Amino acid sequence: MSQFCPCGSTRNYADCCQPLHLGQAVAETAEQLMRSRYSAYALKLAPYLVQTWSQRERANNSQADIQQWAEQTIWLKLEIISTDYSADDFHFVEFSAQYLHQGKRWLMQENSRFCMEDGQWRYLDGDVKEHQLLPELKRNDPCPCGSGKKFKKCHMLLSS
Repeated sequence: MSQFCPCGSTRNYADCCQPLHLGQAVAETAEQLMRSRYSAYALKLAPYLVQTWSQRERANNSQADIQQWAEQTIWLKLEIISTDYSADDFHFVEFSAQYLHQGKRWLMQENSRFCMEDGQWRYLDGDVKEHQLLPELKRNDPCPCGSGKKFKKCHMLLSS
């Protein structure tokens, strides 16, 4: 049985973000890196998140802090809103993500900036455009992850 990638690509994890997480491939675009970082948060892969941060920002984000945040958060859905590859120095990916944190559902929309370092895309920083508390999910609501399952049979199990 195959497992869909948490990044929302509709591809199997093994054919999508896993090769990047395992160091078997590198992101070819800023969007691909964005998706792989989202999946790494969803799968609690703090070492990958640290590795894909730009050198300039890496020291400000400890692996322990990232791991702690990941352990307390359940990522539900990623949507890529737009990409901008027009600048030579930086590429931008605007996205929205839904997540559960401390029993509450949140929506965050960010315009992320990526830079090229040593031939690889790295996350530099982002401007949060929106961060809001969403209505509580009821047990029988469809899970926002897109699985087609009711929340109680999907991500609610992870939040218990």
